[in-house]
Amino acid sequence: MATYAIILSGFLGSGKTTLLVRLLREAKARGLKPGILINELGKNDVDGLAAGDHTDGTIEKLLDGCVCCDKKSELESALLTLLAARPDVLFIELSGVADPQEIADALASPRLRERVAIRRTVTMLDAEHTLDYNNLFLSDRRLVRTLRRQIEGADLLVVNKTDLASPRKLEKIEPFVRRLNGKAELVHAVRGEIALAPLLDGIAPTGEANRPRSLPVLSGYPERQPARAHDHRPEHSGSYGRLRASTLTITGERRFDRERVESFLRRWEDRLVRAKGYIPAADDGSMQFLQYAGKRFEWERSSYPGTPYLVVIGVDMDEKRLAAEWNELGAAAT
Repeated sequence: MATYAIILSGFLGSGKTTLLVRLLREAKARGLKPGILINELGKNDVDGLAAGDHTDGTIEKLLDGCVCCDKKSELESALLTLLAARPDVLFIELSGVADPQEIADALASPRLRERVAIRRTVTMLDAEHTLDYNNLFLSDRRLVRTLRRQIEGADLLVVNKTDLASPRKLEKIEPFVRRLNGKAELVHAVRGEIALAPLLDGIAPTGEANRPRSLPVLSGYPERQPARAHDHRPEHSGSYGRLRASTLTITGERRFDRERVESFLRRWEDRLVRAKGYIPAADDGSMQFLQYAGKRFEWERSSYPGTPYLVVIGVDMDEKRLAAEWNELGAAAT
């Protein structure tokens, strides 16, 4: 019997990990054993650490590239490793620049098509910025195409962070996405709070009596038609073009002033898309999980015990200059 997979798609900073954590909590409450595959564009694992705090399930991580191009050859082996642990459900969180339709094709490979069935493909949209991405990345055709395919390939579209967008902008989002996908369910959310039952109902713990061999048609989100092995899309050189991820390290016992860190990142705002990582704070000595998305900063106390670092993702960023300025900031840290 195939294991059901829920694919989480969406651009950088749209809220995929927040939704994943909610799904992991719900799975735990239902007694489900999850397998989790997390793909990140940067070399360091951030999202996997966040997810690991909320599950005892098996986690596989594909770092430093996109699973639908750079890391495509590693996808099948990672999924087979997860399946060996006999999960009740698979959660696949894609990098922010991944094409979910490419993943659907990969799951139709001979070694996977009888073992994995796509339950839902969920695409998260940043309500505040989704309409701006076409103009922002106009010169990067591959990335614009990928962002559109994230919408086209979804069964469920979640317009997230609605509390940060104006009513006028919210009114414009649905007509925009409906031009690309007229069939998917569309819901609005704040911090990824959506009804999880339509995603997980009908999935039972391994070994439970009378476990259904196929899920019933749900009254919520529409059923997805699985990819077929012969559905090949044109080859291309990747899902993104000019975006690059850099890891900024922190050595010694340095502690950083939060305002200086924010000021450092703002100097790169014309090219910066996303930043996240673990920063030791100077004011109270705590480890802080920093997130930057949509020109907004969020700091959260963390129990992360490892070496701190910051992953920065941007368009055509001068990595040498970025590292040099970060080192200057580090030299001034306490």
